[in-house]
Order: sequence, then structure tokens, then C-alpha cells
Amino acid sequence: MQSQVIRIEANDWQAVQGSDAWRAALEGGKVLFFPRLGFDLQPGERALLRPDIRDPGVRNISLNVDGSLKGAMGDAATQAALAAMITRFREQALGLIGTLLPHYTSALRLAPTSYRPMQVENRQQSWRADDRRLHVDAFPSRPNYGERILRVFANVNPEGMPRVWRVGEPFETVARKFLPRAKPYSAWQAKVLQALHVTKSFRSEYDHLMLQLHDGMKRDMDYQHNSPQETVPFPAGSVWVCFSDQATHAVMSGQYMLEQTLHLPAAHAYDKDASPLAILTRLVGRPLHGVPPQQGA
Repeated sequence: MQSQVIRIEANDWQAVQGSDAWRAALEGGKVLFFPRLGFDLQPGERALLRPDIRDPGVRNISLNVDGSLKGAMGDAATQAALAAMITRFREQALGLIGTLLPHYTSALRLAPTSYRPMQVENRQQSWRADDRRLHVDAFPSRPNYGERILRVFANVNPEGMPRVWRVGEPFETVARKFLPRAKPYSAWQAKVLQALHVTKSFRSEYDHLMLQLHDGMKRDMDYQHNSPQETVPFPAGSVWVCFSDQATHAVMSGQYMLEQTLHLPAAHAYDKDASPLAILTRLVGRPLHGVPPQQGA
């Protein structure tokens, strides 16, 4: 399998100039890896790198779009310092995407920024929630109708530990393998799920198929162990970017990471035919039920 990771030797957040090749790779499901583009901690921020700063009742600490902090422990000064650190990362991540992918800027929708201080290896989760299994991102309760999930990650581990991923085969290869196993879509079942508040909105056929791929991959242990894949250690002081709804990935180990999520309408990509929505529509052979026209346009 050809490597799905593109190494880019930039070392300045403000000076990363995008190229057509990098954009095509990203929208084709590859991971852009910046080994020298670290997020620098300010004096005193190293004290924020400890697991007990997270409220044990939540998975990660998050900075909401409105600037409010969720999931953090500590006094007002500690929470203010955390918010300042995460805000600075958000600003740098947005600046990186703005220079790397300027066509996206007007259409991006900001999501919360997360700080993940826990050690990946110690998580106890169900097989569906276990991100140590190869998967593409899809969310049971939050239909997105083909909107892309763009993520910027930074490893800020103070002990130099890498964030280790497995990166798997291209999305279309995965879809061709698992779509034949997918349960048929039912619009009336989607309406029931919405009425019961299992989902926040009506689950489209796209969202159903993405969940079927997500669950099918995670359930298939032969696929997990034997499918084409590469192990990628993202070192402390590095940054990487991917569409997590398209890059086949698993998070194997690591601790202390910052992450920014951005949402992009599929129709606003550089290559509209490369998105999971376009690929699934092509494989199914017809427009997918419940997808708004502006996503598939």
C-alpha cells in the first residue's frame, strides 16, 4: 500500500503555503504531517499537562465556540490558563488552515477545541467507541449529511512520547469492502430515532452508511489485524491534519494532545468528487436519501 501520510517540512505556522498536491492528498484521505511545526507552550503552561486537570466525568477538556471551558478541574486561575492555552492553539490552527486551504475559509464552521490529557492505552471503552480500532469518523447521534470533518492535531507531550496512529487504506477501498455488508437504510427508522431523541436530527442515508462503515470496520478483527496499514508515530512537537471522516485511522498510544475540529460543506472542497459523500453516491449509483442539495451540489 502506498503511504497515506505526506510529510511537510514547514516550521512556521504563519508561512505554510498550500500546494495543489497537498490539497489533493488531503481531500483524497491522506494525512498531512508537519514534524517541525510544534505548538510552543508558554511559561507556566507545562503545569497544565497533568491528567487530573480533567473532570473524570468527561472524556476531554473542550473550549466551546463561545469561549467557555468545559470539563476542567481546578481553581479560576487554572481554568483561565487552560482556556488561554487552548485559545492560542485554536488561533494557530485556524491560521494554518487559512494559509494551507484558503478556499475553505468562507465556508468553515468552527467546532469546539479539545485538550486531551489522558493516556490512550488506559481507556476502557466498548468496541464501537474504541478508537484503537481502525475506523473513519461517524457519529450515531449527530447526523452531518456529508459535511466534512477537518481536524488539526498537535502532540504536546512534555516527556517526548509520540502519539501513535495506525493509518489504513483509502476510503473508497474501505467502502467497496464494507458497503455490501451494510444494513439497508430505512427512512421511517430514521424518523423514529429522531422522535425518540436518539439522534439530534433526521439521520440521512449518508450518515447511516458512514455508521455502517465505522461499525463494520471496528467489528471485523481480521480486518483490524490484516488489512493494509502503516504505524505512524507523531512525535512530541509535531502537528498533523486530516479529514477524519475519510482517513482510515486508529489511535494506539500517547498522552497530551490538542485538537481543533472544523466542518466543511462537501460542495465547498477543491475537488467535489473526492469526498466520502461523492464516493458513496457513486458506489450506490443514485443520490442518497435525506442529503441537502447544497452538500451534494
